Amino acid sequence: MTGAGGGIGQAVAVAFADAGARVMMVDADRGSVERVGRQLRGSGHVVVAADLRAIGAHQELVARARRELGSLRVLAHLAAVLRRRDRLTDVSEADWDLQVDTNLKASFFLCRTVAEAMVAQGTGGRIITFSSQGWWTGGFGGSVVYNATKGAIVTLTRGLARAYGPHGITVNSVAPGQVRTPMLLTDLRPDVLAAMTEATPLGRVAEPEELAGLVVFLASDWASFITGATVNATGGFLMY
Repeated sequence: MTGAGGGIGQAVAVAFADAGARVMMVDADRGSVERVGRQLRGSGHVVVAADLRAIGAHQELVARARRELGSLRVLAHLAAVLRRRDRLTDVSEADWDLQVDTNLKASFFLCRTVAEAMVAQGTGGRIITFSSQGWWTGGFGGSVVYNATKGAIVTLTRGLARAYGPHGITVNSVAPGQVRTPMLLTDLRPDVLAAMTEATPLGRVAEPEELAGLVVFLASDWASFITGATVNATGGFLMY
């Protein structure tokens, strides 16, 4: 799984390990992902520090997962970056490139590489991507570019689901609302957070652990006939 160094990714890694899975945790921050790795129950887990924008390294990353885990059953792909800019005129080309290259370009090539490895194994598999409530709303708090990539993730998820469904591979996406993570809170004005929380029928921000069970479910046999879906997990902020 990617983005395992903190936030929702950390909670998902813990949930998979608690469910008995062997987990390869990938994150750009070596210190953070090693810290998470030390917390996991069970054995056979693998920690990797990697920048997924290095597309050429994806093949070896997937090959390593197959070697060290024994097989590749699930990809939970959570790695993403958000660079807030309150005014569109403040968005630089570097802001655009960082978010699009990490959140969209790397997602396509990594998911494709994993899916092709699953095809080669011949036993099907599960791919879970992460979108955001912003794929529907356009986002708040200076996150227009980030949420443009998350809208693309929804479309990418559907396309992958169509392409790889005949091989027994399901591809679904999770669209969280407000979750108490550093990504949400960094540079977000308190009044914007308060307004979004007030607009959420459950009246609060989610904890990362509240998303983890959904990811484990989508990776399980219980979700074997679900593919191409974007699952709304926003506490009612979105209803569709």
